[in-house]
Amino acid sequence: MNDLVRHANRRAFLAACASIGVTSNFFAGVLYALASQNTQVSQNTPPSQSPTLQIDDTMIDEAAFLAGVSITPGQKKDMLVKLNQQLRGIKTVRKLNLRNDVPPAYRFDPLLTTRFPTEPEPVRTEKAISEAPKIADAEVPKDLESLAYSTVRELGELLRRQKIKAVDLTQMYLARLKRLDPRLHFLITLTDERAIAQAKEADRDIAAGRYRGPLHGIPWGAKDLLAVKHYPTTWGAGGFEQQTIDADATVVKRLDEAGAILVAKLTLGALAMGDKWFGGRTRNPWNPDQGSSGSSAGSASTVATGCVAFAIGSETLGSISSPSTRCGTSGYRPTFGFVPRTGAMALAWTMDKLGPICRSVEDCALVMQAIYGPDGSDLTVNPAPFSWDAKFDWRSLKIGYAKSAFEPPKQEDSRPDDASPEELKEWEDQKEDRAAARTRADYDRQYDLASLDRLKNSGIELQPVQLPDFPVDAIANLLSAEAAAAFDDLTLSGRDALLTEQSSEDWPNLFRVSRFFPAVDYIQANRARTELMRAMAELFSKVDVIVVPSSSGTQLTITNLTGHPAVIVPNGIRGQDAPKPPAIDTGDDDSIGGPGTPLSLTFLGNLYQDAKLLAFARAYQTASRFVNLRPPGFE
Repeated sequence: MNDLVRHANRRAFLAACASIGVTSNFFAGVLYALASQNTQVSQNTPPSQSPTLQIDDTMIDEAAFLAGVSITPGQKKDMLVKLNQQLRGIKTVRKLNLRNDVPPAYRFDPLLTTRFPTEPEPVRTEKAISEAPKIADAEVPKDLESLAYSTVRELGELLRRQKIKAVDLTQMYLARLKRLDPRLHFLITLTDERAIAQAKEADRDIAAGRYRGPLHGIPWGAKDLLAVKHYPTTWGAGGFEQQTIDADATVVKRLDEAGAILVAKLTLGALAMGDKWFGGRTRNPWNPDQGSSGSSAGSASTVATGCVAFAIGSETLGSISSPSTRCGTSGYRPTFGFVPRTGAMALAWTMDKLGPICRSVEDCALVMQAIYGPDGSDLTVNPAPFSWDAKFDWRSLKIGYAKSAFEPPKQEDSRPDDASPEELKEWEDQKEDRAAARTRADYDRQYDLASLDRLKNSGIELQPVQLPDFPVDAIANLLSAEAAAAFDDLTLSGRDALLTEQSSEDWPNLFRVSRFFPAVDYIQANRARTELMRAMAELFSKVDVIVVPSSSGTQLTITNLTGHPAVIVPNGIRGQDAPKPPAIDTGDDDSIGGPGTPLSLTFLGNLYQDAKLLAFARAYQTASRFVNLRPPGFE
């Protein structure tokens, strides 16, 4: 290759690097990941006129410098042919234009063995739930809107006894959605025609004695990453506003079969990040100056304000936990591989989970009864039983608590090691913010400690446990790598510019960064994940449930990587003496609510022991009376 062509190729390579923000401080991946970026020298150069990018030894030098590795001249010569072959192979695979719903050829299984719980599969009948609620014996109010905050269990009993009509209940929730959406921005699409037709059918069936169970006639909302035939499925993202998928998600089908009534498709942060979507920002009803957190933002906000009886959310790394904490709802993240994700947007195939957000833990269990189990399409779903029984003797369980997570927040503020000058400047600029966060954490700790006292006073012998000490944030880079693959076409086509958020912490930049995650290190991170799974299996060989503050980000990352289930319950309302929230909600901290806002507590369970976990969480919720909280101003 002559010097002129070599120089042009080097310029093309460096232009490609510059276009994606690569600097000498950036840890790059293998060379062909760099070289296979957009081969256009500039955005104004049409593809037909762009030079074909070939790898040469100068480019290897540049890539080696960025990656921090040393390569000898002899090694470079041996590498060239293979690197160009690999580059051509990558381009060939890209031409397949893989859809978002095409999973990798491998599957994540949280189980380290093939053993499942031995309990027999329960019969899904009234025997599996608690005694009829008192509301069913009371006189039904003339104003049906006074039932807006009733639990699924309460509403279900009223419907079963034909004290209220599904059509009337549906119309009431549709009216509340329309009225409150301008204040909270939680609605993407009303499914009113579908809902009214379903409600009429429910009334006919119930009147004829064809009662399907506790969800029959119950209005619900779907996070808008679930496909619903004949309606847009926007994923909350610019550029996808008109996307339609000609099939119903499995969860939607199963709730249809249970007689539940879909009234709305609800907001999520763009491509399941945060609470900002193409139409604005979904608000926290307890403090509308803040977002509702994400990404199941609309699901939590609508449940919290009595606009649906329950909602379905999803979690990859906190998207059920975070908005449930912020909005004061009961959230349940099932064991990975318990609920099929067919028809749901894929973000990270080895971490995505679907679960309910409700006003009570028992409601979460009732919804789970309808949606769990294999569907023949999502091959990650295991045939494990869900043996829910509200009268299960939870006192037989061994309860641990993450001791260090309940200790006072650390006061030291050490400079980060090996930080770049830019990182050090950012660290210095955020000193006041970190100090304020410690003050808030110190205030909130009283609620966490009160929960331990409450458990001890109920006769529970709490066992102190220590969560595994692993570099979980580094392992969690797997999420961004999978997400970058799921939305590969956005990065390559430049359509990522249509997404609302474009900061260094948002998807467009994270997708680009993930292209430089070396394949070998991706596998190493997965191997570390296996060791983390083993450590958690050892921990859960000693206890059945672990109590932990929801604010502990370590537990959130660990359990999303290992697939363990979690139940998030409200744990009180901050007093008027609570530290004031920051002026700007960056979305980085769920615990900034300020005076008069809710806190939550998290219960972790063993794999596929979700029913026991829910039974314990329900018992705590009943004893604490932090259930069905109502944000002021949304009656």
